[in-house]
Amino acid sequence: MDIDPRRVLIFRAVARAGSVSGGARTLGWTQPAVSQHLRTLEGELGTALLLRGPTGVTLTEAGERLLARADAIEAALRQAEAELAELAAGGGTVTLAAFPSAMADLVPRAIAYLLQEAPQVQVRVVESEPPEALAAVAGNDVDLAVVFEYAESHDDVGLERVALGDDPSLIVVPDGHRLAGSDAIALADLAEERWVAGCPRCRSHLEMLADKAGFAPDVQHSTDDLVAAQSFVARTGAVALLPAMAVAAHQRPDVVARPLADGSGRALAIRHRTGADRVPAIRAVVEAIAAVV
Repeated sequence: MDIDPRRVLIFRAVARAGSVSGGARTLGWTQPAVSQHLRTLEGELGTALLLRGPTGVTLTEAGERLLARADAIEAALRQAEAELAELAAGGGTVTLAAFPSAMADLVPRAIAYLLQEAPQVQVRVVESEPPEALAAVAGNDVDLAVVFEYAESHDDVGLERVALGDDPSLIVVPDGHRLAGSDAIALADLAEERWVAGCPRCRSHLEMLADKAGFAPDVQHSTDDLVAAQSFVARTGAVALLPAMAVAAHQRPDVVARPLADGSGRALAIRHRTGADRVPAIRAVVEAIAAVV
């Protein structure tokens, strides 16, 4: 049995108005058109829904049961209408994946911006390194990913890319290090040092730069925690290659950060599925991140 939901709502209008003519006025239809739809609905169901009389209509048992369902359908449609109107006006919830150093400052600043400029947008945030974040976007588990890329690890995925600029690399050394007073530090000058390495992508980048400089880094400590990395530098005398974004969010007073002599770094970007930026709430989040980066 296939029930036409439009006819169910026509039936509801008549039942709530108490007459076919009253239902027709509510709907803005002619009385014969409404009567035709009611007869068709009763024919589809194989039972009478309304008993017609000189003072209006009376519901049969089948009509009473259908009316309860029709009220639920009407309520669900009204709720959907309200939710869609909110989304069309720019509201809604956006899920954002971001890597740890972006979570330290950039993402909170973007959310603070939204609280002022677009408070109707809610943002859910999950921490994720770029490969996992991109997979989450592609799998429709999150709406947006804030990612970083190095020249040798550009992510060739079928997602839209919004460039956010560059994040230069810094060499972090203990404050008493022989190169602490330098304006910039060449990686080759640290060939004999012990190193703190970060995430797999960051470690691969360090190893690539070191190889170009003619040495293999002696990685003594590995941590994704950028605060912990500085602690290892301060306490053990090791050195680290950290993004400027991470050092800006937090720098220990007993370490020194200097630019990498070659000026290299990583590119920052937002990635999303094609067409996602047409959703007002998603577009608002993209614009907020771009505004504060």
